[in-house]
Amino acid sequence: MADEAELIERTARGDRAAFAVLVQRWRDPLFRYLRSVVPPQAAEDALQETFLAVFRGAGGWRGGSARGWLFGIARRKAARQRRRRAGEPAHTEPLEVLGGAAGWGTTRDPEELASALEDRARLQAALDGLSEEDREVIVLKDLEQLTNPELAELLDLSLAAVKSRLHRARLRLMAELTQEASHART
Repeated sequence: MADEAELIERTARGDRAAFAVLVQRWRDPLFRYLRSVVPPQAAEDALQETFLAVFRGAGGWRGGSARGWLFGIARRKAARQRRRRAGEPAHTEPLEVLGGAAGWGTTRDPEELASALEDRARLQAALDGLSEEDREVIVLKDLEQLTNPELAELLDLSLAAVKSRLHRARLRLMAELTQEASHART
C-alpha cells in the first residue's frame, strides 16, 4: 500500500489511480473538517475544490507532512467558501435526500437512535458554541488526529501556541458540555 507522499508524487506525474486512492483515503477526514468550519453545502463545494487543487498542485508539493498539506488546502478552500457564501440564501435539499438521511426504510431501534442523536446533538451544540478557532483546533487534533507539529505548521503557530490553544479550546468545550448538561437537568 502506497503512502501519501508516494501517492502525491504519482499524482503529480498524472497517475489518476494514485489520485483516486488519495481521494478515497482523505474524502471523509477532509469533509469532517470542512463541515466543522463551513455549512454543509459549502463543505461539499470546498471538498471538491480541495481535491481539484490537490490534483492540479501535486507537482508543487515539496515534501513534509502530506496530511498537513492536504488540510492546508482544505482550510484555504473553506475560507474561500466563507467569503463566497456571505449573504447567499440557505440551500434546500430535496425531500428524497432528507428522507434517506433520516433513515426512511431502515429498521433501526428508535430509542437507540434517539439516544445517540441526543448525545451527538449535545456535542454538536457544544462545538457550535465555541469560536471558529477553538472548533477548528479541536476537530483537527481530536477528530482528524493531526500531530501538534502538523497543527503548528497548518495554523502558522509555534508548537507552544498550538498546545496552549488546544488546551484552552478543550477547556471551553468541557465548559460548554457542562453547561449543556446542567441545563438538561433543570
